[in-house]
Amino acid sequence: MKSAKVERPETGRDGQLLRVLLVEDSEVDAGFIVGHLESSGYNVHHQRVHNGATMETALDREQWDLVLCDYTLPSFDVAHAIGLLKKKKLDLAFIVVSGTVGEKLAVEVMKAGAHDFIVKDNLARLAPAIERELREAQGRAQRAVYLEKLTYLAAIVDFTGEAIISQNLDGIITTWNAGACQLFGYAEAEAVGHSVFIIVPESLRASTLEIFEQLRTGKPIEPFETVRIRKDGVQVDLHLAMSPIKGADGQLMGASSIAYDITERKRIEAERTKMIEQLNETLSKVRTLSGLLPICSNCKKIRDDKGYWQKLETFVHEHSNAEFSHSICPDCMEKLYPDFSKKNQ
Repeated sequence: MKSAKVERPETGRDGQLLRVLLVEDSEVDAGFIVGHLESSGYNVHHQRVHNGATMETALDREQWDLVLCDYTLPSFDVAHAIGLLKKKKLDLAFIVVSGTVGEKLAVEVMKAGAHDFIVKDNLARLAPAIERELREAQGRAQRAVYLEKLTYLAAIVDFTGEAIISQNLDGIITTWNAGACQLFGYAEAEAVGHSVFIIVPESLRASTLEIFEQLRTGKPIEPFETVRIRKDGVQVDLHLAMSPIKGADGQLMGASSIAYDITERKRIEAERTKMIEQLNETLSKVRTLSGLLPICSNCKKIRDDKGYWQKLETFVHEHSNAEFSHSICPDCMEKLYPDFSKKNQ
């Protein structure tokens, strides 16, 4: 089970806490180096290791600011120490402090990945080298975080379903994500460097120019619905949101556009509208009979709302969609045609 790393508080600029992992087989040399750092104003917390196993344990247990590594060790060397840092994915300041002198040796350790080379007999450069390498390590850490953030954001932009496009203030496309490729049919190489008008219908170019004029003044653009043209010439209905892009100095650099296809939604809305219109038209043709209908008890004519008496079938036909087929009921058949009625009994 891996031991938890020990967190130690920093003490401030004066007497700055310096966490040093010493890869050194000589306890005397280690004490000499620590003493020099303390005389240089550092509050040194250190651990001496002399092989791969003890170094790996130290790296797992604590967080270190830098590694000071001797060049010559009985069973360990600079290349293995740097390899262990890479294995742990640790980007620490790494300075070789060696009693061996030589330009060839210095080049060799720098090629191996060390950040500096200091001779044990002359430690005057050690404290300035540490200050420089700590700043460099901090800068690398910040750049790594920034790069990771950019990579993460780029992945979000590239794999989202929406088309995300950026263009400069002249309307030249500068970025074109996978969603834009899918929506408009143009590959990134076909779009970047070209005018955004490759996807704008001729009838909407004037209004698009007005939008860019509005962006140049810094005025906000409310999201809106519009139409764009695919590479194959097919028009697509879009919901489009545009935002200004500003540099670190606040200067306007361009605009970003986020668009998604609403063609299907518009089709469904059009079908719904057509259905409602058809229903209203049908309902306007349907008339129902309701209320009190005055009807003659003898001839069965009905008096309409204008006071005229109409035959029953005429009135019903005019006030509904009912159709009539004439026949004779059994009672009327017996009354009007008794002989015929009896034959059928």
